[in-house]
This record gives sequence, C-alpha cells and structure tokens, in this order.
Amino acid sequence: MFYRQMGKIPRKRHTQFKKDDGSLFREQVMGTKGFSGSQSILYHHYMPTEVVKSELIGSYLPEYEDQQPLNHRHLITTKVVKEGDALEARQYLLGNNDLLIGTANVSKEMNSFYRNGDGDEMLFIHYGTGKIETMFGVITYRPGDYVVIPIGTIYRVVPDTAEVTKILFIESFSQITTPKRYRNEYGQLLEHSPFCERDIRGPESLVSIDEKGEFEVITKSRGTLHSHVLGHHPLDVVGWDGYLYPWAFNIADFEPITGRIHQPPPVHQTFEGHNFVVCSFVPRLYDYHPEAIPAPYYHSNVNSDELLYYVEGNFMSRKGVHEGSITLHPSGIPHGPHPGKTEASIGKKETLELAVMIDTFKPLKVVKKAKTIEDPNYMYSWITK
Repeated sequence: MFYRQMGKIPRKRHTQFKKDDGSLFREQVMGTKGFSGSQSILYHHYMPTEVVKSELIGSYLPEYEDQQPLNHRHLITTKVVKEGDALEARQYLLGNNDLLIGTANVSKEMNSFYRNGDGDEMLFIHYGTGKIETMFGVITYRPGDYVVIPIGTIYRVVPDTAEVTKILFIESFSQITTPKRYRNEYGQLLEHSPFCERDIRGPESLVSIDEKGEFEVITKSRGTLHSHVLGHHPLDVVGWDGYLYPWAFNIADFEPITGRIHQPPPVHQTFEGHNFVVCSFVPRLYDYHPEAIPAPYYHSNVNSDELLYYVEGNFMSRKGVHEGSITLHPSGIPHGPHPGKTEASIGKKETLELAVMIDTFKPLKVVKKAKTIEDPNYMYSWITK
C-alpha cells in the first residue's frame, strides 16, 4: 500500500514526542516480516503493552469433515440464521492451512475490541452499512466494499441499526495485497491495472480516545482466542504514518478487462495472498469476436480449487444458484457451464452478474457444520435429460 499520514506525529521518528504536560506519547512500530516488510509507526497516549488481565479463551479453528467423494459442492449461505457481533456471528465454511472462509450476519456492535494476530483479514460487504473503528481510524463501509485489515490491527465493526450487515470474510495466514503483475518496482499500480490508488480508501478520520479504565481486546493468535484487558481505551492513537493500515476498495470500481474472445479468470484478479487469489466478476461487455462464445469453456483446475460467492445479478453459466450461494469446484475434476448455458450465451452482449471468486492452490476442506446448508444434488446438475 502507499504512504499515508494521519493525526499528529513528530518531525522525525524515534525522537521525543511530548504531550502538553511534558510526558511522552508512546511510539509503536508495527510492521511485517521483521523490519523488512510494510510498516507504520503509531503514537499512543498510553503504552500498548499495558495489560491488566490475560486469559485463554480456547481454539477458534473449525472442525473439518472427513474425506468425502470428490464432488462439486454448493453451500446456500442464506440458510445460516446465526447472528451477533462481527466475531460471534462468524460461520466458518471452508479452509486450509493458508486461509479460512465463511460468512457473518452482523446484527450488533461488539462490546469488546478484536485483533487477528495470525494474519490479515478481508471483509467483503454483501449488504449493509456501518463503520469499522480501528486503531488507525474509522472506515465507513457500504455494499460491495472489500475491507482489508492488517494483522495485529485492533478494531470493531459497528453496523447501522437499520439492517443486518452480511459479510463474506477471509482470515488469511499471510498478507493480503494487490496483484504483483499490476504493480511496478516502486509499488505503484500500473496503467493496465483494472483499478488504481484513487479507488482505494484508507481511514477517513482518526478518533483518539484518552481514557483510563478496563477495555477487553479479544486476540486471535496461534489458533486460539485470548482475552486481553487493557488499562486504557485501545483506540488511543493520536497520529501515525506509514504503509501498513486498513483500507477499502469497492467492487464497483473494478474495471473489467475484456477481449474479442473469452478472457481467462486471471483478468478478474483483484487481490492475492500466500497460495490464494481473490477475483471480482462484475458487469461487463461480452467478447466481440463474430463467432465468440461468451460462456466460459469447460476446464480442469489442475492446481487449484475454485470457490465462487454469488452476490447479485443473472449468473450466466449457472443454474440453481442464488444470491449468497457458494460453489466449490475442486481440483482433480473438470467443471464448466451448466447444460444449455453455452448455447444461450451466444450473441449476448453483456453480463450483469456480480460475484467474488477465491482460488486456492492447496485443497479447501469443508467445515462439518456446512453440511446443514449444502445442496446435495449439485454434483449431478450437469446431467442432461
């Protein structure tokens, strides 16, 4: 990400930065890959290490089902009725050693704060509005937003009370960033990138709270949840600068790459992490070769599993999927359009579908609880009658 600065900071790093009463603000260097990755420097009213109580809550890792027949899978997330705050509402559905994927119906704000110490998080807002209060400042969210929250960031989600916020989330065990092929050697997004820095929103305002008391931060680390009670409000940052901070990008700002014949899924890539990519399928013009077939060809995922989350619109290559559906097409067997969809696409000029795709380069495992929302007949939906 590019350089940003918010609030009050001293002219030089690692030098005295005093309050009006002569005491020091507390400097915190927050970075990745030791001291060689992305980092920011934050200045706090209080020591970020001031913990008055620490407790182990327990494992948060989901339980996966035993090996099943190698099938295409269809999970209907609209059947998930569980609601709550942004942590307790999380319903894990799939995962592996690189990431966890699920949905959350967020109906209330958290009483505590939260940080993921195991990796970055990405929250895709399917519907709902609200704000995310973080130690770096406040980000307001709306439908279609991808919100990327770096490892170690203290935050909480505060939905507007008028409606539930539905989130597709990724908990990554690595850094989530923009695709390397769209960046130059200096990190700037290139001219052929389907989006640029103007489309990216960082924190909009920095709210610094100078307050003593006991405030809980629930921390994920080492596969378990921990409770840390701080002796001060966790959002006590008066200023920060650097390259590491939460940011948002709306899927409506993704400019699709099209061509005379069908373009492969990599042209839709939006983000990447270790062993996975995230792609955005947005309304776009179809291929314009006179004999083009707009529907995707049948293909085998030789090295990756393909997950699609259907957001809205007319899903051109699929039958029987709905908004909120998740399909999983695993490596090892081919997949492609449902019967009749290839022929029906010929001559069509555009698609109005909106979907998020996650391709993983290690097999995804299905969480046991996901069985309750699965369409068991999806594997056989290519049979022609």
